[in-house]
Amino acid sequence: MLSVHIEQGRVSLRQAPRPSPKPGFALIRLILAGICNTDIELLRGYYGFRGRPGHEFVGEVVGPEGSALLGQRVVGEINLACGACDWCARGLGRHCGRRTVLGIVRHPGAFAEYLTLPEANLRAVPRAVPDEHAVFTEPIAAACEILDQVRIPKGAPVAVLGDGKLGLLVAQVLACYGAEVHLYGRHAEKLRIAAAAGCQTHRSGRLPRARFDYTVEATGSAGGLAAAVALTRPRGTVVMKSTVHGAVALDAAPVVVNEITLVGSRCGRFEPALRLLKTGRLHLNEMISAEYPLAAAPVAFARAQEKGVIKVLLRAAG
Repeated sequence: MLSVHIEQGRVSLRQAPRPSPKPGFALIRLILAGICNTDIELLRGYYGFRGRPGHEFVGEVVGPEGSALLGQRVVGEINLACGACDWCARGLGRHCGRRTVLGIVRHPGAFAEYLTLPEANLRAVPRAVPDEHAVFTEPIAAACEILDQVRIPKGAPVAVLGDGKLGLLVAQVLACYGAEVHLYGRHAEKLRIAAAAGCQTHRSGRLPRARFDYTVEATGSAGGLAAAVALTRPRGTVVMKSTVHGAVALDAAPVVVNEITLVGSRCGRFEPALRLLKTGRLHLNEMISAEYPLAAAPVAFARAQEKGVIKVLLRAAG
């Protein structure tokens, strides 16, 4: 099968054996996959990664025979947990100390014609949701995770810093759940997507200081966290969504003096994301900048890193 490999800043194509699913696992034929900021950071050296990336996908279960999901379109939660530790017992397998992570930590990713995941990780895609929307399930779930971690009252003003892929999804999700969302970004065409979804938008120049009780940092940049802290009122909360290769410098004094709560936020449950996708309320078509065949992955990665590009998709043949 065709497979994508990244190593030392280069994207290449390889022929690899079609995987054989272990007991309890499914064999999935890829339909569509999405390149996200984490994939780009892996290419730049995040985690010292080398191998097959990709964790945003929609595919069809093609094995093994007898699987309850055989023939169904599915998306998959990316953390492969042990199922036996305290974290797993609490339903928080994403923090399992023995977990592997699809396309990130010791489990080959979705940028290949076939992949495997535990059947327990898979969720059937509602018929009403097209492939081009289903591929957004994982980052939408990451956006929904904020609402599992932080109690944001309906109507509360919330700042979202960053108008990239995740920032746009976070802004839309929070708006769907009743927050008064203010998205700060640099790109007029991206801000128009958020405005159409009911968000108030602001071209980033000089940011206001100490204005919001809730701020989500999704810039993907090393300087984003300090900007988010400055934007937040005393005793407010900053939700940290960016994964950046390298150290992030932060003056801790404003955090301590203003008693600001920092909340790390990563993956989320797929069920809320799929329910939201089924409503059709999210503006996703406008977020797709380009689609390439899997065989053009090097070109697709280059495009995904261009300024102004939002989501680039990879489509498997057939």
